[in-house]
Amino acid sequence: MDPMDAQKPNTEAIRGRGAAANPASRFAQIEVQPDPEYTEGGISPKTCFYSDDASNVIAVNDSPDVPFDASLNPYRGCEHGCVYCYARPFHEYLDMSPGLDFETKIMVKKDAAQKLRRQLQRPSWKPRTLSVSGVTDPYQPVERRLGVTRRCLEVLAEFRNPFTIVTKNYMVTRDIDILEEMARHQAVRVMISLTSLNPDLTRIMEPRTSRPERRLKAIHELSRAGIPVGVLFAPVIPALTDEELPAMVAAAAKAGAMFGNYVLLRLPGAVVPLFEQWLEQHYPVRKQKILSRLTSLRGGKLYDTRFGYRMKGEGAYADQIRQTFRISCRRYGLAEEGPPLNAAAFRRIPTQGELDLF
Repeated sequence: MDPMDAQKPNTEAIRGRGAAANPASRFAQIEVQPDPEYTEGGISPKTCFYSDDASNVIAVNDSPDVPFDASLNPYRGCEHGCVYCYARPFHEYLDMSPGLDFETKIMVKKDAAQKLRRQLQRPSWKPRTLSVSGVTDPYQPVERRLGVTRRCLEVLAEFRNPFTIVTKNYMVTRDIDILEEMARHQAVRVMISLTSLNPDLTRIMEPRTSRPERRLKAIHELSRAGIPVGVLFAPVIPALTDEELPAMVAAAAKAGAMFGNYVLLRLPGAVVPLFEQWLEQHYPVRKQKILSRLTSLRGGKLYDTRFGYRMKGEGAYADQIRQTFRISCRRYGLAEEGPPLNAAAFRRIPTQGELDLF
């Protein structure tokens, strides 16, 4: 069966949005549902932007199955609206819903570049790779207007602090000038996230991301500019997109990707009911098969929080996906790891006050 034979969405789906519900935060006492004035007939609610005045913009983690321990997130929430996004529950800590709020109420760290500069100037900062961004996409649509991510990259380039980027948006090519400069110092890697080659599926699953052909074009342009570029097949969704893995590996390699990796679908907390509702709206016939495959990967559960298992799953089906990926990488010449990054070129830029002393 063709994995892209989606049934026609019912009237509950909201055009241009991944989630169709706004369930209450687990910490909230009330639940706010979408206003019928904006959602009746599938009309998308407007996106609102709020100032995020967090004092520090570098977050650290000690997760053993995440390939970075420091990250920079210019935005909280993401207008891309990927229905499966594992970051949705983080909005609950803001007393917002992981549903529509996550993709329509975006927190913007408008002063992120200035705060990043202060953190990099501190003697306590030990130069190491920063992930831009570790949670939400740094190139969501509003970035074209606000330029928060670009200003942060300019600071990182000034200090020559190595960084990686993961994005679903062709907009990353806007910053090729910065990426080229950092590539000369072996201080940058870019990964383009690819979930499917089918534009109809991405339109309903990741409504405001770049379409597959645009992501492949981004890989091509980055590669041509000499920037180490890879592809992240994430998430791989059992019984929906897993059969596309060989074709996606082939397409990414042809476009110029040097390396790649994959992550199986993760459904932490509030993402489970949102994903189940999405399946009911768009793939009701295949819903049970997809969920059954997921539980076979997670020891009978829809999600397994254990390190070492949450990204790849376990069991015969997980082994099959792993072998399919590795064979495809060998066949099309895609390495499973990117080139190492180098912090040797890091330089601490003095403040204006320090310069005045001289």
